[in-house]
Amino acid sequence: MEITTRALWALIHGMGFGGLYLLACSGALVELYRRNASRAPSAARGDGFLRVYLAAMAALAWLAVMTGAYVIYPWYRAVPPAGTADLRGFPQRLLMASPRTIAWHALGMEWKEHVAWLAPIAVTMAAAVVWQYGRELRNHRGLRAAVLCFLWVSLAAAGVAGFFGAMINKNAPVEGGQTIRLLQGD
Repeated sequence: MEITTRALWALIHGMGFGGLYLLACSGALVELYRRNASRAPSAARGDGFLRVYLAAMAALAWLAVMTGAYVIYPWYRAVPPAGTADLRGFPQRLLMASPRTIAWHALGMEWKEHVAWLAPIAVTMAAAVVWQYGRELRNHRGLRAAVLCFLWVSLAAAGVAGFFGAMINKNAPVEGGQTIRLLQGD
């Protein structure tokens, strides 16, 4: 069993940072809703944990976007030398070479590279507000609604980017680099 360094980076970016972010975001939405729906004093406990949780989510979202934009994306956009027939090492050109897959680049990648930036921006705003207001957030209904709204926007943006990323990687995976051997067969 082996994997290339570029495929490993794609795995870290998508399933590591991106997938973990999507899971964490759903948990944060449930927790914020639970805290703010209940007027019980026990719901106000654990503010420190929530602050750290949202800050960690913001870090995950930024790591996903930054590795996508500055590690994976240059490999995706690589231009093949003239006369190259095998386009497997050039995902963008591979997608554009077939009428069956060109929409994954024209629609999917163009949306992905723009909408993905909404996720870390929105969750950073939510984390900053929760960090600033803490327990006092319970007294600001409009601000609570804004935090929940921005978390929903972040989840939706990350979901769209993740979907398009998975479909693009299925049709034209980022390959190449050094091969890492994980297990040796018999």
